[in-house]
Amino acid sequence: MNREPIRSSDLASVGYDSETSTLEVAFHSGGIYQYFNVPERHFQALTSGRGSAGRYMNSNVRGHYRYRRIS
Repeated sequence: MNREPIRSSDLASVGYDSETSTLEVAFHSGGIYQYFNVPERHFQALTSGRGSAGRYMNSNVRGHYRYRRIS
């Protein structure tokens, strides 16, 4: 999956696969995670450049969707 870099102190890049509703997030700490069945609006919010992407991730994605660490 292609990820695009974002301006965030926590997140390095994010990508989204609309066919599978999978959000992929790379963290500056080195981990890469895939979150499953995530509505595209969350990807749009993370890449919009408005507000804190890390705060949005913690409030709206982390803990709300099934995930796996891929790296």
